[in-house]
Amino acid sequence: MERTRVFSGVKPTGHLTLGNYLGAMRRWAEVDQYRAEALFCVVDLHALTVDHDPARVRRLSRQAATLLLAAGLDPELCTLFVQSHVDEHARLSYLLECVATDGEMRRMIQYKEKAAREQQRGGSVRLSLLTYPVLMAADILAYGTDEVPVGDDQTQHVELTRDLAVRFNQRYGHTFVVPRATSPKVAARVMNLQDPLSKMGKSDDSGPGIVYLLDEPEVVEKKVMRAVTDSGRDVVYDPLERPGLANLLEILAACQGGNPEVLAGVYESYGALKKDTAEAVVELLRPVQARHRELCADPGFVEGVLRGGAEKAREMARPRVDAAYRAIGLLPT
Repeated sequence: MERTRVFSGVKPTGHLTLGNYLGAMRRWAEVDQYRAEALFCVVDLHALTVDHDPARVRRLSRQAATLLLAAGLDPELCTLFVQSHVDEHARLSYLLECVATDGEMRRMIQYKEKAAREQQRGGSVRLSLLTYPVLMAADILAYGTDEVPVGDDQTQHVELTRDLAVRFNQRYGHTFVVPRATSPKVAARVMNLQDPLSKMGKSDDSGPGIVYLLDEPEVVEKKVMRAVTDSGRDVVYDPLERPGLANLLEILAACQGGNPEVLAGVYESYGALKKDTAEAVVELLRPVQARHRELCADPGFVEGVLRGGAEKAREMARPRVDAAYRAIGLLPT
């Protein structure tokens, strides 16, 4: 019986955060690479949809790959590669643009929000920002992916991917597996410590509210101890009315494998909760940071992993993408 195939990626637009680790990376390393045929990708082409510094994109791409390995991804168990190293992503993206509609693209929440912000400044977003959900669909569909582990802010893009797969199959013959989104139960969306109504995003400018995976222990402790909490003194788990407190409880629960509601009953003060949460985060990140230092001292190893991963990914993607080219009406080479 064939194993379930899983695909997920990380965008090198900023330094990876605690949110990236608890929401995705830890599950990839501890669960997905063992239970499934798993592909993990540094989606560097997606980083070009906004204004960027080329040298920084390259630096962050390498750092992301190194941190994924430091988090526990094993190239003997999974396929780790960089998106731009596999031409099939861009090849398939154009075909899917010929299946998607303008209306679908403009309904994407992230595009609407970013386009509105840019318009307020008197500017305009890049065309690639409008079409990048199609490239994301190509990332997924090229590999016959069954499951896409994502945070809740990305489920809309997976739904679009499903729609495009079904539409292509109906019009041109069965070519693609129709994937489904999956998400972890706890800490799927870690919030900003200074703004608990916003996700802890790696491209966010609010440094004090973001714990980065490479933050020194004293920096982590300072950020957690200064986290915004809510009015009141009692420690209760109420994400709607007490989002700051709920965020700390969810982070602590995710670090310790506990339940945020149960943990709320353990604490009588915000200070004690913050102290334990800070210590738990520091201990969680300690082995990841140690392994990262080892890998940085051996850059040839990381390069070899990415080179081998790209070769394996190309072999997996090319037959399906070639089949899509034939199905849609293009002459074979």
